[in-house]
Amino acid sequence: MPGWLAVDVAGLAPGETRALELAGREVLVCRAEGAYYALENRCPHARTPLAGGRLRGFVLECPLHGGKLDVRDGRPCAPPIRLPATTFAVRAAGERIEISLEGGEPCTSS
Repeated sequence: MPGWLAVDVAGLAPGETRALELAGREVLVCRAEGAYYALENRCPHARTPLAGGRLRGFVLECPLHGGKLDVRDGRPCAPPIRLPATTFAVRAAGERIEISLEGGEPCTSS
């Protein structure tokens, strides 16, 4: 598993998300309340992409069924999501951020 991976977040405005692939993993980068967060780009309920979901504050709404989760720790905030999403550590690195995929475990379907 690679260590910290550099990600360019230029142009990612507050309240926006960006889907990308890092080391074979689908990741969703979220800019919320002045900070960056990264989670697996897969709803823990429906196993569909979270990209395209609405981000309000720290809460991301799944575009498929409207379930909600907190991007800071992946915890579910509204049904039908009942299991937490996989999140990844993020740190600032100059004009970029770095994401560590270590420790992230795939979600299981509810």
